[in-house]
Amino acid sequence: MAMVYVLFLIIGFIVIATSKFKISPFITLLLAAFIAAFAYGLPLGDIDSVIRGGFGNILGSIGLIIVLGTLIGVILERSGAAIVMAQTIIKLFGSRFPTLTMSIVGFFVSIPVFCDSGYVILNSLKRSLARSLQVSPVSLSVALATGLFATHTLVPPTPGPIAASANLDLGDSLGLVIIVGFVFAVIAALAGLFWARLCRNLPSTELQAEDSLEQGSAPDPVDYPSALASFAPIFVPIILICLGSVANYPADVFGRGSLYEVFNFIGKPLNALMLGLGFALVLLREEDKASVFALHCQKAFQVAAPILLVTGAGGAFGAVLSATPLGEYLGRSLSALGLGVLMPFIVAAALKSAQGSSTVAMVAGSALVAPLLSQVGLDSEMGRVLTVMAIGAGAMTVSHANDSYFWVVSQFSKMDVATAYRAHTGATLAMGLTTMCAIFLASLIFI
Repeated sequence: MAMVYVLFLIIGFIVIATSKFKISPFITLLLAAFIAAFAYGLPLGDIDSVIRGGFGNILGSIGLIIVLGTLIGVILERSGAAIVMAQTIIKLFGSRFPTLTMSIVGFFVSIPVFCDSGYVILNSLKRSLARSLQVSPVSLSVALATGLFATHTLVPPTPGPIAASANLDLGDSLGLVIIVGFVFAVIAALAGLFWARLCRNLPSTELQAEDSLEQGSAPDPVDYPSALASFAPIFVPIILICLGSVANYPADVFGRGSLYEVFNFIGKPLNALMLGLGFALVLLREEDKASVFALHCQKAFQVAAPILLVTGAGGAFGAVLSATPLGEYLGRSLSALGLGVLMPFIVAAALKSAQGSSTVAMVAGSALVAPLLSQVGLDSEMGRVLTVMAIGAGAMTVSHANDSYFWVVSQFSKMDVATAYRAHTGATLAMGLTTMCAIFLASLIFI
């Protein structure tokens, strides 16, 4: 139990240091990583390698994606394409429900795309919509983040649900997992949407930052690009990533020959975003395109650098927690309680809250509960499917300081840490609890 108290104290330190004393989140998270390493008794010789490894692994995973996504976003903003996108979406969906629009976009994008990557790709679209409709940027940020998060944790072919299904011997029932996951993902997204509307009055400097960025740099409206050219840098990568996911689907839709190799290559997020950058370059209409592009690169790197540092430090903190006995202690303690379908939820939620990664929580949580399903009456096909759903609901409860997604959302949305806890962390808590309630009711009917 002492390990849990230590975790709460460390999280409290992060919140107080960043919100009250205004210490840089990067420095705070590094300090938290060292404090956790000493507090949990990590061998002194391992602390350096664990922190550096956690920092490097997370940046190796999404660092280049953040840089390319930021660069594409700067080009979209300064070329007027972001304004065109916002105006087009308003025409298609109307201006009455902007938070619902962002939630729907995120919901479908995150089925094939990691939520971190999806948020980076769609961030400029969200900001333009917030400015065009004079809607709270925090509210739209939460709607987008929760829409992305819902399918990320519940609907294959996202790696977490795929791995959990495999660990629970559901490889031949993946279609059923997708259908059931889609239903519960809608419930989770609606809970996130409700929370987003509660965040309308929370502070954010996002639009002010964007205004200062664009002063004197946006083109005259008559020079705006077409809607097709404006959307291409965002949706071409998304479509390519979707095709890459389909290519790796167990059914071997494209076989395993050259067609598979092509779609597998262009469907990698980094490769897809490089192609998206190519489409973004078409938006540069100035005569000296090279000089203008160099200026856009300079601005994008300035924006991306602090995000990379904070995201990497969050990865280091999560790696330290993963290297301690905390996750195993929570998983084994909770799995022994015998709470039916609530048991896998609590195990995954404890793992998620302790070490940060939803995918790790789903993989480790499903491995821990798999041998116990017969003991708690979940050994049927539907019982195993609902167990995957419960693990997915737990894996979204909650996203906080040791989760890279928390820092991607807060930093791109210009929220301070206290606001991010109220908006993003509160939303993921509401999503997880609401989804678990629905899963529990379904277990009473179908098991």
